[in-house]
Amino acid sequence: MSAGGERGEDAGRLGCASFRRDFGVDYAYLAGSMYRGIASKELVVAMGRAGFMGFLGAAGLSPERVTGDITHIRRHLEPHQPFGVNLLCDLQHPARETANVDMLLAHGVSVIEASAFIKVTPALVQFHLSGLRPGPEGGVDRGTRIVAKVSRPEVAREFMRPAPEDVVERLLAEGRVTGRQAALARRVPVAQDLTVEADSGGHTDRGVSTVLLPSMQSLRRRITQEFGYGEKIRLGLAGGIGTPHAVAAAFAMGADFVMTGSINQCTVEAGVSDAVKDRLQTIDVQDTDYCPAGDMFEIGALVQVLKKGVLFPARANRLHALYKSHDSWEEIPQETRRQIQDAYFKKSADEVWRETCEHLRKTGRESEIERAERSPKRRMALMFRWYYGYSSRLSFLDTDVDRANVQIHTGPALGAFNQWVRGTPWENWRNRHPDRMARELMHEASSILSGYR
Repeated sequence: MSAGGERGEDAGRLGCASFRRDFGVDYAYLAGSMYRGIASKELVVAMGRAGFMGFLGAAGLSPERVTGDITHIRRHLEPHQPFGVNLLCDLQHPARETANVDMLLAHGVSVIEASAFIKVTPALVQFHLSGLRPGPEGGVDRGTRIVAKVSRPEVAREFMRPAPEDVVERLLAEGRVTGRQAALARRVPVAQDLTVEADSGGHTDRGVSTVLLPSMQSLRRRITQEFGYGEKIRLGLAGGIGTPHAVAAAFAMGADFVMTGSINQCTVEAGVSDAVKDRLQTIDVQDTDYCPAGDMFEIGALVQVLKKGVLFPARANRLHALYKSHDSWEEIPQETRRQIQDAYFKKSADEVWRETCEHLRKTGRESEIERAERSPKRRMALMFRWYYGYSSRLSFLDTDVDRANVQIHTGPALGAFNQWVRGTPWENWRNRHPDRMARELMHEASSILSGYR
C-alpha cells in the first residue's frame, strides 16, 4: 500500500470521463448496495463526501426506514455530492415495486441501482422516463439515471434497448409520464450505465469477468449501431474487485467504471454487527461457498456466503436437497426432522409455521398461506425459507448468539483485500473506511497501469 496520493496521480482519469461528469464524481468508482442497510446511510455519506458515489442498501428495509435514511443522507451531503438508492426487482408484487419508485421520485432520488431484474418493468420505465427532457443540439438530457446490475447478455440487452413501446403507451395512458417523455424514450436506452457483475457475494450467476465484460462490450456495439444512439452506453465491472490489481485489470479490459461490494461490508460504516466484521476481517479467498438463495429457494438460484466457521451453507444446501426429494415436511424421516428443529430452527416446526404465517399476514400476503395449506410442498418451502430469514437476522446482532447458523453474504474479493492489507493498520476493520479504501485502490491501480505504459 502506498501513502494516499504519493503515487497514482492519474487515478481520477481512469475509466470514462463522461461517467464522472454525468454523476458528478471525481472517480469512476461506485460502492454497490448491500441489502437491509449493510450499505448504510453512513457509508453512502462517506462516499459522497469523498468524491465517489455509493448506493443505499434499501432492499429488505421498510419504506419508513428508507425515507428516513434518504433524509439523513441529504442532510449530510451537499447538493452537488451524489448518492443513489437500490431498487430490487419484485416480479411477484409489481405494485410494491411501483410504490417504491413513486417513493423514490417523491423524495427527489435521481439515481437508482437496479438489481435482480430479468426484464425491464413498468416501474423501471417510469423512473427512466420521469427524468427525460430535450437537450441542447437535439439531444436528450437525463434527470434520472438507472445503473443496471446485469450478469446475463439477454438481460443487458433489455436495458440497452429503448423502453418497450407497449409499456410506454400504458404509462402514458395512466398519466404516469408525459407525451414529451414518451417521445424521447425512443431515442435513448433505458439505462446508459450497466454494471457487469461477475461472481460476487450474495446473489450470483458465478460469471467470469474476462468472459462477461468482452461479451457485453460486443453486445453494446451491436445495439448502438442498431439504434443509432448519440450517447455512449457505459459498462462497469463488479464482482471480485478487492485489490488494486483487480481494479487495474478492469480498466485495462475497457471498463468505464468499477463497483465494489464485499470489501465495504467489513468497514466501520457498514450496517452489520461488530461480531460479523470480526469474522470477515480474517477470511481468505477460499472461505466462501454457494447455496440456494432464500428468496428464490424453490428454483435453486445461488448466493455466495461465508463458509469459514459457520454451518449455514451446508445446512442450506441440505434443506434444498430435502425439498427436492420430498413432497412435504411430514414425509421427511422423523430423525432428520428432529435434527433440523434442534440444530437449525432452534424451535419446533409448529412454531416456525406460526411465525411464517404471522409474517405473511403482516406483509399482506394471506394468499400465500392459503396456497400453502393446499400444497404441503409449498408449506415446506416456506418453512425452509423461514430458516434463511432467521440466519440472516443473526448477522445484525451485536453478539454471536448462534454462530453456526449465521448467514453472511460475501465474496472472495474480501479475502483478497484482507491479504493485501495484512500487516498494515487496515488489517483491523476498525481502521477501514470505504472512501479511504476506494481512493487507495484507485491510486494504486493507476500506478500499476502506469508501470505498463
